[in-house]
Amino acid sequence: MRWVKSGTAAFRKALAETRMRGRTESAKVSAVVAEVLSRVRMEGDVALAEYTRRFDGFDPGTKGFAVSQREIDAAWKQAPKALKDSLFLAASRIEAFHRRQAREGYTAELPGVLLGQRVLPVERAGVYVPGGKAAYPSTLLMNAIPARVAGVRDVIATCSAPGGKVPDVVLVASRIAGIARVFRIGGAQAVAALAFGTESVPQVDVIAGPGNAYVTEAKRQVYGVVGIDLLAGPSELAVLADDSARASYVAADLLSQAEHDEDAFVALVTDSRDLSREVEAELLRQAKRLPRREIFSASLARSRGFLVRDLTEGIEVVNAIAPEHLSIMVENPWDALERIRNAGTAFLGPHSPVAVGDYIAGINHTLPTGGAARFSSPLGVSNFLKKMNVVSYQIRALSSDAPHVVRLARKEGLAAHAQAVLERIKGEA
Repeated sequence: MRWVKSGTAAFRKALAETRMRGRTESAKVSAVVAEVLSRVRMEGDVALAEYTRRFDGFDPGTKGFAVSQREIDAAWKQAPKALKDSLFLAASRIEAFHRRQAREGYTAELPGVLLGQRVLPVERAGVYVPGGKAAYPSTLLMNAIPARVAGVRDVIATCSAPGGKVPDVVLVASRIAGIARVFRIGGAQAVAALAFGTESVPQVDVIAGPGNAYVTEAKRQVYGVVGIDLLAGPSELAVLADDSARASYVAADLLSQAEHDEDAFVALVTDSRDLSREVEAELLRQAKRLPRREIFSASLARSRGFLVRDLTEGIEVVNAIAPEHLSIMVENPWDALERIRNAGTAFLGPHSPVAVGDYIAGINHTLPTGGAARFSSPLGVSNFLKKMNVVSYQIRALSSDAPHVVRLARKEGLAAHAQAVLERIKGEA
């Protein structure tokens, strides 16, 4: 972990660099993604098959893109009961949390006017489940269940399947989440298939789910053709801690997010020099006992330590970082939370590890990264809803409002707008 001290040029530079994380768009990635999207849009399954053979190492002509019901049934049968119980518990808590986000329309009446708004689910949603280095059933649950709560009738999933095999645990989670169709497709080509539709994959209205740089760039490029949840980059965690924090807990949380991938970003913000030293020692001690050491080595090499003057400055640093996950391990965490403006999810106190949010607490773990917590929110039911405004005038109300509409329309040089009102007034005279 690279440490910088408050009041120094190095501190200011490190904070500025941290604010720019996730903004280094690669021209190569953009070009590759643009080609994939164009070919899948024009060639459909032919291009999809070619990219699947190239990137996932199997010929979809032998198995097809869709995972068969037989495969799903076999995965379900082979899954241990304890694993199913854990997935059911996670699903029930995710559903309970997200049901509180459900929204209904409303109407408001003025004399002779009814105004309202309908809240409607999209018709079909696509859930992207990353794969390759690990299996992520939790991601499927986190993305599919809010769509179901929103009322989306058709939720489908795509999952990267090296060698043509979707992990059994993902298929088990798909059944628990009520997803009937799972496609063994990953990468930018999966996003393309969901956005444009092919002979095998239906077009969706919203794509949700995190992925690598190519997947994120693909979602960026198809936005406008379809809706997307957010542009989720590598995992992030900032820990705000004072001398009341236990170093072993801080280090354990930092490692839990650092193990996601080499590009994960973790930071410790503290006013305690003693704690900073203890955490460094704990990181070395705990990492020795864990697998994925190459990933730890790469991500921790990019990690940051901010030694601040006091908690007030520490909170300013956290708000500037706007982390995906924030762990608050200070003497009065709830008081500190009142001053936190920018974070995807805050975990308060020594007994709230970030891992509970990743799996079982019920909150959503698809969160804004790269500083987007300044203006963006966690994935939720609203990502799968759209709104439709409703207007109904009676003639007496239209007659009353007509002079104002006509005046404003003519001021803007839009004579036909004015005429559309005047024709109705004349027709009812």
